[in-house]
Amino acid sequence: MTGGRTTTALRLLLPAFLLGAIVAISFLEAPLKFLAPGITIPLGLGIGRLVFTALNVLTGVVLLVLTVVSARAKAGRTTAALLGALWVVFLVEVAVIRPVLNRRSDLVIAGSAAPGTDWAHYAYIAADLTMVALLVALIVVTVRSVLPSPSPSD
Repeated sequence: MTGGRTTTALRLLLPAFLLGAIVAISFLEAPLKFLAPGITIPLGLGIGRLVFTALNVLTGVVLLVLTVVSARAKAGRTTAALLGALWVVFLVEVAVIRPVLNRRSDLVIAGSAAPGTDWAHYAYIAADLTMVALLVALIVVTVRSVLPSPSPSD
């Protein structure tokens, strides 16, 4: 691995930051907002769409910067595989799952009942859990690559 201190810091901090954002929004804010006094389902869905759109933009920017920084650092195949997997999950969330969720929330916000089963909601949760696992793995791989190797006497 090559790269300076800034590159190393970004390779460590960006995935940790994104991990925190996903956990805070997907697993704390999303369910808790519906427990707030006066929040209706349509209002909660409207807020959720804004928040998840912002999270998706943030995720895309962080993944882009992390990909560039990791490529410049010649981070290795494991890092490249983890970043590739993160991109796939992110693109599935944005291009496949979110449009279905948006159509369902449009109906509810307009006062109609959403049709069919809520597979997309569970798919999004599964995708976010996958992102969390991949980000943790990326952080571990990065820490191991930047820490000095233990000497044989340790």
